[in-house]
Amino acid sequence: MNIDNLCINTIRVLSAEAIEKANSGHPGLPLGAAPMAYTLWAKGMNHNPKNPQWINRDRFILSAGHGSAMLYSLLHLFEYGLTIEDLKNFRQLGSKTPGHPEYGHTVGVEATTGPLGQGIATGVGMAMAEARLAAEFNKPNYEIIDHYTYILVGDGCLMEGINYEAASLAGTLGLGKLIVLYDSNSITIEGSTDIAFTEDVSKRFEALGWETFEVEDGNDVESIEDAINKAKENKNKPSLIKITTEIGYGTSKQGKSSVHGSPLGKEDMENLKKFLNWEEEEFTVPAKVREHMANLVEMGEKKEKDWEEKLEAYKKEYPELARELENWIDLKLPIDYLDSEEFLQFEKDHSTREASGVIINRLAERIPNLMGGSADLAPSNKTNMDNREVFSHENYKGSNIHFGVREHAMAAILNGMALHGGLRVYGGTFFVFSDYMKHSMRLSALMNNPVTYVLTHDSIGVGEDGPTHQPVEHLAMLRSMPNMTTFRPADAKETAIGWYYALNRENGPTSLVLTRQGVPILDETGRDALKGAYVLKDTGENIDIILMATGSEVQLIYKAADILKEKGINSRVVSMPSWELFEAQSEEYKEKVLPKNIRKRLAVEAASSLGWHKYVGLDGETISIDGFGASAPGNQLFEKFGFTVENVVEKALELIK
Repeated sequence: MNIDNLCINTIRVLSAEAIEKANSGHPGLPLGAAPMAYTLWAKGMNHNPKNPQWINRDRFILSAGHGSAMLYSLLHLFEYGLTIEDLKNFRQLGSKTPGHPEYGHTVGVEATTGPLGQGIATGVGMAMAEARLAAEFNKPNYEIIDHYTYILVGDGCLMEGINYEAASLAGTLGLGKLIVLYDSNSITIEGSTDIAFTEDVSKRFEALGWETFEVEDGNDVESIEDAINKAKENKNKPSLIKITTEIGYGTSKQGKSSVHGSPLGKEDMENLKKFLNWEEEEFTVPAKVREHMANLVEMGEKKEKDWEEKLEAYKKEYPELARELENWIDLKLPIDYLDSEEFLQFEKDHSTREASGVIINRLAERIPNLMGGSADLAPSNKTNMDNREVFSHENYKGSNIHFGVREHAMAAILNGMALHGGLRVYGGTFFVFSDYMKHSMRLSALMNNPVTYVLTHDSIGVGEDGPTHQPVEHLAMLRSMPNMTTFRPADAKETAIGWYYALNRENGPTSLVLTRQGVPILDETGRDALKGAYVLKDTGENIDIILMATGSEVQLIYKAADILKEKGINSRVVSMPSWELFEAQSEEYKEKVLPKNIRKRLAVEAASSLGWHKYVGLDGETISIDGFGASAPGNQLFEKFGFTVENVVEKALELIK
């Protein structure tokens, strides 16, 4: 048996053994796809296991994340730090080998995957980031940024709608450094793909502007390597390599859906090893494989060393560019400007979406690696950088991205761009369409990925477009998501603070929830908004009632407090742009803002009341929307649903009685 086949069989057996020991997992993909994965990692990819963070490494994403046992076997054999014990602890509590790959948890995992289709869309983002950095920094004879993004997908990935969105944009952008290996085994959980998936995938991708290749035998290492090399040659189109495989190869369940997501069982494990002529003890790597892998790792180290030598020469010839590249990679911020009073100054009142647009353009003058766009709504989202060019196939130096009407893919692409490194990224759409983006946003939070989501038209203030476009339950959804910071600013200054927080956050995403309608700038708003909730004013020493709100509703409670004062009632006015930031404060601070002894409380927000009862308590009340909106001018809707100063005063008086 030649060394390639021995390595492939080692991957197969280790994967199957890990799944068997856990009595849980998906052996079908590892057994069928091991040849393509090994060929790519051993013969196609530039990577250095001794430095998994090498900026010019090729990226690999296992979009079909249920095949994680195969990825962990690869990471073990290529000496990324996973041990045999880690493989034995597959899918166990606290292990480095969870059921699906998790970025930041297991060294060598480039992206969290498992929800099918996410990996391919994330990979598109990585390829876009590579193209942007390469266009900015490469010079003749100095291709400092020059690497590929590889994605292994299955039939399920290519059924999910997000893959079409992302592949369509990748074809439009001509991302020639993007190569997808399609594990075509024609099986899903329910049986043959023929029951629901009969299209010609290669022709579909050709229609999207991709170059396609086909390998008829998934065990043919030479043909797989040849296809990868040919795909690399075309720098003007992304490539899809369709590789026909047998799910559960070498078992009695080969080609059957039953091998997709269940351990093989003792008898079939024995059958597999007999079929592969495998005579090693359980969880044993043959000495020849160890030696071969050590050589491959050494080759990877040499590739990075050669690159470092080129980088040193580049630094001498282009010292300013080299320093700028370091700044981009370090995500350096103009902190003096962000901390200045100028950052919070605006010439006039704005809607918070308009204020965000002003800030984006100020930032664009000072943060060269700021990159973002909108899902075909930039004029409404105010996400365009006026003095920056458009990122396109003809101009990868552009910073403005036209994502097209592709909200879900946009969010996943932003994940990939941020994971790649070197860029600060944001994406915008109407808040109501965060429904389409939710799963990708959830992965942002799960990966601690610092993506900024600009979500405008945040309430019934959308107006005439009606309830289909008026978000109601969406704030509650975002607030319920672990590690997502949701920030709904009251005015332009708070909007600036929201951006300040998002830019400085390193361990997760931020959603800026912004108004369509104009809001006044309040004298008392400012940097205390970073605490999530803060007192704008008290209208007397002995507080009778606490009025709290977010966004455009803060102006209502602000004015209502003055009217209540005329009626002899002292109010505390609290702006509460971010529940998450408020909950992160000390108990002393939270008590200072919302004293427990003041039980009369009124919260005002043009969204679902869900969650507010934590702050208003049993004796408090909300002015909120627990149904859908309507189609009418926004000001009429605010009046219809009770978002007026008069109604705030009336509700407060009822509470005081």
